Amino acid sequence: MLGMLFFGYAFVQRVSPSVVTEELMRDFGVGATSLGILSGAYFYTYAAIQLPVGLLTDRFGPRKLMSIAVVVCALSSIGFATSDNLIVASLYRALIGAAVAFGFVGTLSILAQFFRPVNFAMLAGLVQSIGMIGAIAGQAPLRLLVEHSSWQEAFLWLAAVGFLLGILLYTVVPRRSNVEIQQAKTNIWVSLSEVAANPQTWLCALIGFGLAAPMLSFAGLWGIPWLEAAYGFDKKQAAGMVAWLFIGWAVGSPLAGFVSDRMGRRKPVLIIGSIMSLSAFAILVYLENLSPLILSVLFTISGVGGSVMAVIFSSVRESNSPVSSAAAMGFANMFVVGSGAVMQPLIGWLLEKNWDGRLENGVPYYSPDAYSAALFALVAGLMIALTSSTFLKETHCKNRFL
Repeated sequence: MLGMLFFGYAFVQRVSPSVVTEELMRDFGVGATSLGILSGAYFYTYAAIQLPVGLLTDRFGPRKLMSIAVVVCALSSIGFATSDNLIVASLYRALIGAAVAFGFVGTLSILAQFFRPVNFAMLAGLVQSIGMIGAIAGQAPLRLLVEHSSWQEAFLWLAAVGFLLGILLYTVVPRRSNVEIQQAKTNIWVSLSEVAANPQTWLCALIGFGLAAPMLSFAGLWGIPWLEAAYGFDKKQAAGMVAWLFIGWAVGSPLAGFVSDRMGRRKPVLIIGSIMSLSAFAILVYLENLSPLILSVLFTISGVGGSVMAVIFSSVRESNSPVSSAAAMGFANMFVVGSGAVMQPLIGWLLEKNWDGRLENGVPYYSPDAYSAALFALVAGLMIALTSSTFLKETHCKNRFL
């Protein structure tokens, strides 16, 4: 449970810039591209070290790594809150991403160690669900905290939570057995070439990239300002609307895992989810004047469809040797989180390319048409996910090495 809480905490950190976009652009004097780079700095380091995280977790186990990492995250949150320029803030944001990179793979490693493989997809989905609860907490509730204090003070509170979580992880998570430690010592680097040379690993990674991109890049940063521009919502209303996408992920992730485990198949779940997310997101972005009810339904459907991404971690684990399981899941997660690193600044750059020069309160205003052009990048990513799903080999929920 503590591992899941760590992942939920990581998601609060992940989406937090989305509710303070105006404050960050004003305080640092930047536009959409620079804001995308600032927010995306979290994803650059998170994605870049996922493979090392997997190898280190296979070798040393999750307990010490996760407890140290969350303390580093807390210290970096203090640094971010007290930064007075964009470069320093971006560096601290990158440190936050590197620290919380240990949360998801570490939690999956704990699940693999203590639970039966037949339930792994459902449990991986449950981890994603806790992450979405963290994302919801990082939207409207965090915005309320910002409005009653400041964005700097809100990040100081996040740091305090991180320190507490680090202490609990170190004292409560069980140690690994001597047998597991010795096995890890003899297989640490063998897994690297095996994982990278496996085509199924790459297909799972591409599926994860496409399915996660709307959640990480749209809901995680650009969804709130898009709703403000296209529908005239205020920040709290927009944050509440975007939360429906996270709710869809929260409900759909464990459900997708449960259905996949019960069916004994991975591929159909991934194909159906990709179609759902692609269809709903395209309608959401390209049909105008939708009612709040329709918007909330489309956000939810897109979230439920995207949430089947949790199944790729079972598929990639079953497609690689058991001693390489954390490395394989880390590789796939590198692409999942890498979608945020790529898409957040890409959308910001596309917005600036389509900007008409209008300012509001000293902050660039991007029109609905500019957003429509920029958000096609996410539609293309979902198309890649659907295509990759059709080429994926079915594992039938069994590891091919056993």
